Amino acid sequence: MLQNETGHLVSEEIEADPRRWRILASLVVSVVLVVLDTSIVSVALRTLALPAPDGLGASSGDLQWSVDAYTLVFATLLITAGLTADRFGRKRTLLAGLLLFGIFSATAAYAQDAAQLIASRGAMGIGAALVVPATLAIITHAFPPAERPRAIGLWAASAGLAIAIGPVTGGLLLEHYWWGSIFLVNLPVVLVGSVAVALVVPESADPAPRRFDPVGVLLCVAGLGLLVLGIVEGGELGAWTPPRVWANALGGTALLGAFVLWERRTSHPAMDLRCFRDARFSAAAAVVGVVFFGLLGSSFYMIFYLQSVRGYSSLQAGCCLLPLAAAQLVVSPASASAARRFGVRAVCAAGLTMTALTFFGVSLLDQRSPLWQCEALFFLMGSAMGLAMPVATASAMSTMPQRTAGAGAAMLNSLRQVAGALGVAVLGSLLSSHYRVRVREALAPLPTTLRPLAEESVEGALTVAGRLGATAGGDVLATRAVEAFVSAMRVTSLVAGGVTLVGAVVVWVFLPRKGSSGV
Repeated sequence: MLQNETGHLVSEEIEADPRRWRILASLVVSVVLVVLDTSIVSVALRTLALPAPDGLGASSGDLQWSVDAYTLVFATLLITAGLTADRFGRKRTLLAGLLLFGIFSATAAYAQDAAQLIASRGAMGIGAALVVPATLAIITHAFPPAERPRAIGLWAASAGLAIAIGPVTGGLLLEHYWWGSIFLVNLPVVLVGSVAVALVVPESADPAPRRFDPVGVLLCVAGLGLLVLGIVEGGELGAWTPPRVWANALGGTALLGAFVLWERRTSHPAMDLRCFRDARFSAAAAVVGVVFFGLLGSSFYMIFYLQSVRGYSSLQAGCCLLPLAAAQLVVSPASASAARRFGVRAVCAAGLTMTALTFFGVSLLDQRSPLWQCEALFFLMGSAMGLAMPVATASAMSTMPQRTAGAGAAMLNSLRQVAGALGVAVLGSLLSSHYRVRVREALAPLPTTLRPLAEESVEGALTVAGRLGATAGGDVLATRAVEAFVSAMRVTSLVAGGVTLVGAVVVWVFLPRKGSSGV
């Protein structure tokens, strides 16, 4: 028996549900849906940047928000959604999440402009937040302790599979249909998942659930939103001194500071920040954050490199990302044994160093680099993730008592999503800002009506160049725009590599030596 924070005694004995493997299969459908939507959007970014009717004419900032709206809402509501599932029933919460996800997938597919798409993506994040913690809680309820690690391993493997097939699926759809198809494909999955959950998943709830923390959630959402808004606007304007840029960023930082103070004082925090007092947890969380900061941030601009600079189709670009997923599947199983032999500190530091080398390698690419170099860099990034992420997660969780393991897992998942959103915002804005500075000289001969589109992004410049034609200077503009993008990509990759190396130093200083990892 365990005592929860309200003083109630809760039994930890779990009877095996005879339908548990069918229950797991239905939950896997739900998880694949949520994770697939994270990766399938990546190959559609270039298409969304095209003028209507082929795309939405989305600006660089719009594209960043189309990714971050989903990720930020997902991250900040993850723990609250877990409490909702415990209080009102995990099956009900899961079905509600699937319903929301399906409804707003449809509104995203038929969005008339970028603002509607961003709003729909944010609402999809609410559905995703309701789905993920409910599935894990149901697994814990349905499986006995002896079988639970295997069940959770299959759950996690399904998420990895979704990451791998997302870009390829998106590429196939964009080859034959319009951009909205990448969202409409969610609807049959939602239908199948909802029917399966309704038929085989039993209802369960916490007999003594924790209280909600609406103030903490609002402070966190508002703080992260304003911070990201300031960063994205700085990239869009190509300057960081306008008041709306630094005021938003400072306002967001202040709200996040207020969030930390509130969470330390309230008796029922949305996020229990006390775990960060343990340097081992903080350092391991830094590994997770830095890796996802770089992964999602670099994926944002690498798609434009593959499609706009190298001229690959959406399907070809999606296939180019497969080595990243394949490397994770190959390296991850060996991560724990490497940590037992060399220590958590050495393995995590090696993973971050490999990530930094990936960014430095990307900084050497141009429009004529052979494809094998790109594939090798993607494989190196996937290997770095496969090496560092499992060990860092296990190390962080080993610092927490068993009774708070669920909260620790939710915290790590939230940090991962937030770090990914900040990666898209920071690296995407840095890329956009540098591109604008480099391409401006080439825009002087253009009519004033065409300059904003060409200055917005490399895809906008290529669209303008196509309208002008070779005889009117279109070829020159296209060449200069590609050169400006490659230059911006180099600077952005060098910055990302530097940040990752700093993370490696932090890990080396604070993570435990061999033998004290808990792996």
